[in-house]
Parts: sequence; structure tokens; C-alpha cells
Amino acid sequence: MIFFVLLVLSLTYAQTINLVPVANNLSRPLFLTYSPDNTGRLFIVEQGGTIRILQEGRLLAEPFLDVSSLVSCCGERGLLGLAFHPNFRQNNLFFVNYTNRQGSTVVARYRANGNRADAASAQILLTIEQPYANHNGGMIAFGPDNMLYIGMGDGGAGGDPINAGQRLDTLLGKILRIDVNRSEGNRAYAIPADNPTLAGRKSEIWSYGWRNPWRFSFDRQTGDMWIADVGQNAVEEVHFQPASSKGGENYGWRIMEGDRCFNPSQNCNREGLVMPVLTYTHDQGRSITGGYRYRGSAMPAFRGAYFYADYVSGRIWAATPQGERWQSREVLRTDLNISSFGEDAAGELYVIDHRGTVYRMAQR
Repeated sequence: MIFFVLLVLSLTYAQTINLVPVANNLSRPLFLTYSPDNTGRLFIVEQGGTIRILQEGRLLAEPFLDVSSLVSCCGERGLLGLAFHPNFRQNNLFFVNYTNRQGSTVVARYRANGNRADAASAQILLTIEQPYANHNGGMIAFGPDNMLYIGMGDGGAGGDPINAGQRLDTLLGKILRIDVNRSEGNRAYAIPADNPTLAGRKSEIWSYGWRNPWRFSFDRQTGDMWIADVGQNAVEEVHFQPASSKGGENYGWRIMEGDRCFNPSQNCNREGLVMPVLTYTHDQGRSITGGYRYRGSAMPAFRGAYFYADYVSGRIWAATPQGERWQSREVLRTDLNISSFGEDAAGELYVIDHRGTVYRMAQR
């Protein structure tokens, strides 16, 4: 098994990438992705409930989707995630994750018609009650297995008061895995037959022990999963799940915060827990934003690097493999509120500033 370690290197390595603005005057943007239909379109999620299209460098005036009337915004609520079906070119289906007016998480399916979504096509797949207004998670993405993965925070407040991260009778504090290509019983989706079997668990659960896995991604080359989990008071963390995983892992919260004991604060039982592969403490940032392992061609010096950032400090890091270890170095300091990274069809990466601008990453 590969051993991962975070090494913070000299700041002389900083300022090795440029951020080139490609869209601005957006309203609280927090995600970007592409449609798998060879159109070259980029789709930008705005927290208030709209999805905008960036096509041939131009931001289209009309939104692709507007569900603002359904969405409770803002803070950590809103329209939080978007994923296109792998067969979108044939079926025009896409999926969104939002917080509804009652404060619950909703995962819904829509059908697109050109540059507009058909609002009447909406079908709600999941509604999950949230006990508090924060830690909604929000990320959704299709894995290389064509299953839909859904990131769920622990339900909020602080310190996980309902112990959702470790309980298997709730969908909170989990990453879920569902099959959207089939329906089953009274569900508009099916449970994959190879989901892990855990005593007393809800069958949608793929992994648990999460505080707020705000952003995760799949390596387009290897299928490995990278998950960044937002910390409590001390440690931000990144986890690695190999493509060979059968699921069922316990990533530690609220027993652990990163690589430190949290509850109890000392002498906690780490048996069976998966430790993070990268961490940083709150002297470097306070809210991690996970990114992607870079597989594009415009930044050859960074091929294979995993990029991640901090929403509060604006720092961007790149973790690269060095033999059986990973070394992480700061590559840029910004004054941005980095709400997400994005990836286009060619594997090029983007940085989303929650204040209203999307940037394309370029090598200096």
C-alpha cells in the first residue's frame, strides 16, 4: 500500500501558476463542470439556484437552469452540486444537489434541451432532512463505475452533536453511492448490488466518518477518489480512496479531526480508521476546498499533481508523487474565496472565486 505524507516546502516555490479570468460578474459561484457531449460548454453553478453556461469564452445571458424558487440560500445552503449523466449525449439527463426551502438536502434529476433545462422534467431522487443550517455537503459526481456519489455533511452545528459521522442509521456524515439508471421499490434509484454491507447501515452508504466532504473528485486516469473534508477547530484534511476500494471505510470523524484525536481529545481508538493522506493546520487556512488530480496538457510541470486550496486563506497547494510518498507545496497565494475547482473535458482546471469570478489555471 502506498504511504502518503504531507511535506510543506519552502515558499520559494510559490507563484508558479497564473489564474486567467474567464467569467466574471457571477452571483456566488461555487462549482464548474462540463457536459460530456463534445460541445465544449462549461456549466457554472450559482449558489442562489441558477446554472450558467460558458460557451466559446462567452457567458450566456439566459441560465441553463433556474431553481431559485426551490432553494434556500445562502451560508452553507443553496444550489450546491451538479453532475451530468455519463450518457448525457444520448439521454440529456443531469443531476443537482440543493437545499430546499425547508432546509433539507435534495438530489434531483432534470432533462436538458439544448442550452435550457426542462423545468417540468424534475424528478426528486432523495430528500434528506438537515438538523442544522451548516455542513450540507453538496458534492455529487459520477464515478468511473457510472454510479452517482453524493457527499453528505454531518448535519451541522459544531462537534457533530448527533454523532452522525459514526452512526450507520443516518445518511448524514457519509458519502452515498446510488444507481440512477434503475428504480427499485418506491425509490427513483436503485442500491448497487456491490455497495458495502455494514451492520445496521442504510444501504446507500458507501463510506462514513465525514464531517463535511465539501468537494471530492475522481482521477480521470486511474479512477481513484480524492476527498477533502472540512475541519473543526484545528486540522483540514484530504483522503485518498483507491479505485480498487469496495467501500465501507470509516474516515474517522468525530473520533478524529484529521490526524488528531477529537472525541475523546486524547487516547482515542484509531483501530479501523482510515487516516488522511494530506493535512494542514489552521495557521495555514480554515476551510479546505478539494480539487482534482491534474491530467490536462496546458501545465506540463503539474501533470499528475493533486490541487487543493483553502477558502479562507486563499492558498493553493499541489501535491505530487515522489516515489511512494507525496510532497505538497504551496503554488500560489491569493486573496480569493476559493469555493471550488472545476475541470473541463480536456482535463484543464479552473478556480472558482465565490465573490463572482471563474479563473482558468495556467502554468507561469
